Amino acid sequence: MDTVTDRLSDVVPSAESRVGYLLRLSRPRFWLYLGGPVIVAVAYAADGPADLFSPLAVALFLYFTLPANVFLYGVNDVFDADVDEHNPKKDEGREVSYRGDRVALAVVVLSGVLALAFLPWLPPLGVLALLAWGALSVEYSAPPFRFKTTPFLDSLSNGLYILPGVVAYAAIEGVAPPATAVAGAWLWTMGMHTFSAIPDIEPDREAGIRTTATFLGESNTYYYCVMTWLLAAFVFTYTHWAFGLVLLLYPGLVFGILAVGVDIDEAYWWYPAINTLVGTVFTLGGLWVMLYG
Repeated sequence: MDTVTDRLSDVVPSAESRVGYLLRLSRPRFWLYLGGPVIVAVAYAADGPADLFSPLAVALFLYFTLPANVFLYGVNDVFDADVDEHNPKKDEGREVSYRGDRVALAVVVLSGVLALAFLPWLPPLGVLALLAWGALSVEYSAPPFRFKTTPFLDSLSNGLYILPGVVAYAAIEGVAPPATAVAGAWLWTMGMHTFSAIPDIEPDREAGIRTTATFLGESNTYYYCVMTWLLAAFVFTYTHWAFGLVLLLYPGLVFGILAVGVDIDEAYWWYPAINTLVGTVFTLGGLWVMLYG
């Protein structure tokens, strides 16, 4: 994964420049964590190829790929400035630390406000999902709730990563996506968030931050992730059995990591690629249904 960092440095401005800083703040590795659900949702909501590339679908994908990530992670970094002094991800240069730049802060705020431009074009459910995404994106990191510092609420609130898909599905189809798909995906995000918190257990404890992972400890956190991912797979089978089958990859990987003894700090950086692969499989399934029924 150091190669990824090096390549990023080669193609974007220096982290010392404001543009380079904002791009790194947005966590390019994780852009598809918000943008990806839009792609999957549009693939299943579309009645034909024209829907895939409708102006609204494209605009939602572009927004949730870059501006939304600037907003989400910008809010996180502003309210985690003190905590990040203990975060090895920042020390290793894989992520940037908030540096108190007022212009950058204004860009973060405007990136959130930009989401409001979609409201006139969305059905009521899409409006509700978009507003819920904005609220959770703020309150995950910011007072008064700061969900990330409350065990289990930190995990539960990470369903925010699925809400762009709900917005996109409602925008194209005009109705809600299947409830079992939303519930299964929400459970998947809970497991993914908590798994990603395992490398931060010691830094978070040093900083006095309580999370699901710090509360459970490393061993029990693995079990928690397996449980949520198995539940996600089970719930997804009510949408289609193939979805549940694909999601069994995640608990399987946990057992594989433990059996082989892979360092969790290294395994954590594999997941953007793994999640992109799984999202691609889901998307291809949607396209197949659209084209061949």
